[in-house]
Amino acid sequence: MTLSPLTALSPLDGRYQSKTTSLRPYFSEYGLIRARLWVEIEWLIHLSNRQEIAEVPTFTKQSVEFLRALISGFDIEQAEQVKSIERTTNHDVKAVEYYLKDKIKARDEIANEIKGVSEFIHFACTSEDINNLAYGLMLKGARDTVLLPKIAALTDIIDARADDYADQPMLARTHGQPASPTTAGKEFANVSQRLKQAVKQLAAQKLMGKFNGATGNFSAHYAAYPELDWPDIAKDFVSSLGLTYQPLTTQIEPHDYIAEFCHALSRLNTILIDFDRDLWGYIALGYFKQKVIKGEVGSSTMPHKVNPIDFENSEGNLGLANALLGHLADKLPVNRWQRDLTDSTALRNLGAAIGHTLLAIDSTVAGLARLEIDAAALRRDLDANWAVLAEPIQTVMRRYGVAQPYEKLKALTHGTHDIDRESLHAFICDLDIPAAAKARLLEMTPASYIGFAAQAAAATQATCLCCAKGLPKSTPRICPVCGHRFMGKGWEGMDAHWKARHEENGMLYECFRDTLCAAHKSGNTR
Repeated sequence: MTLSPLTALSPLDGRYQSKTTSLRPYFSEYGLIRARLWVEIEWLIHLSNRQEIAEVPTFTKQSVEFLRALISGFDIEQAEQVKSIERTTNHDVKAVEYYLKDKIKARDEIANEIKGVSEFIHFACTSEDINNLAYGLMLKGARDTVLLPKIAALTDIIDARADDYADQPMLARTHGQPASPTTAGKEFANVSQRLKQAVKQLAAQKLMGKFNGATGNFSAHYAAYPELDWPDIAKDFVSSLGLTYQPLTTQIEPHDYIAEFCHALSRLNTILIDFDRDLWGYIALGYFKQKVIKGEVGSSTMPHKVNPIDFENSEGNLGLANALLGHLADKLPVNRWQRDLTDSTALRNLGAAIGHTLLAIDSTVAGLARLEIDAAALRRDLDANWAVLAEPIQTVMRRYGVAQPYEKLKALTHGTHDIDRESLHAFICDLDIPAAAKARLLEMTPASYIGFAAQAAAATQATCLCCAKGLPKSTPRICPVCGHRFMGKGWEGMDAHWKARHEENGMLYECFRDTLCAAHKSGNTR
């Protein structure tokens, strides 16, 4: 049976093959062979640049260009030639070495400086020297050119939704039950902030490489050139590839960094699972509608259905990705004695793990594109839940010394569905608190009791709330919420001001402080 998207064993190369093509240059068999060739060629060039290795003269510019053109011009036909050699050698890395020697031998116009040193191809190397650097380069390319840009595009969309819905009140639900309101934008901003932190960790993950021979001791290197500083030469070479040098290993690079990479990506995926499930739930509650696509079928028997299939597809693929990432993180750092081959077959599935992640991101993006907020539904839900104002009422009562404020509100509201505007206002009017505080509570509605949510959502667009308001970075300082001007040293009295003016409405000081840049944050301490 001929291989095609209809006959492929994996859905990554079958049903979803059009969505994973960007990973093929990195994690396909072709991509692995090309990366191995890249390492072999750069090692030969590196040796030629070491004056102390007289047997490998410095290559001319023409020779270096010829060698590197073998990398840039490496295509499927060339990869097939390597596989043909492998059918004889039954060794994939040795096949690359022989392929490179054949390419050099076939070019009569290339100076004897390359042909004469062909036995320095794969010099003092074990296969794992080539493989571990190849996988480092593959991970680096896929992360930096495919994965991170995909995630950045998703966070941009989420940020835009956070901005669009920053002021849209929404009933929060803790334990599935009505809770203090938030805004739809703030909930999108929460996800954006989490994703950005996860991306920082993924992007900062060092990609390691070792290059120290059969058991990690440079034994063959020192046998040939005992006078050279081989650890220093190896470090220079690994660093020249854009990887971080791993100085102490057995035959293999221990893969701890790949485990860290897998854990970092898995944590990011888990954030997306949480996001997918929340949006699925909000659609079920009617908070969001889904745009109808002409000709699309939601159910084979129920014509009315418009299902949240994109978020479901995303969740499913993220689960598969995390299962693979979890296994790789557990398995790869474990290798018997100085080496076994259990890591080799496992490593070939890195592309599958990242492939399922890419599918999930694309599905979440597709789902977001279909969402339309239903402001009327959100309003109805808020209007039906006046009991959520029990929190601010009892908090204001605490401030003014009213006895047993929590207990009184619990007696009024706990477990009942009969609380409405009139019953709450009657309770407020009987309170022995200042008239201004009473008026503020009477003005409050479930839709207005959103605390700092709108500003927090806006903070995803403007890193510093004070900067967004154009406030000075030197004294006097001004509260960006109410405009209060602080005299004296910096924001002296900020703690008391915030407690008095803002925290009673749920505007947490810590949330505000997290929005500030370093300049505005200095002097703003609690």
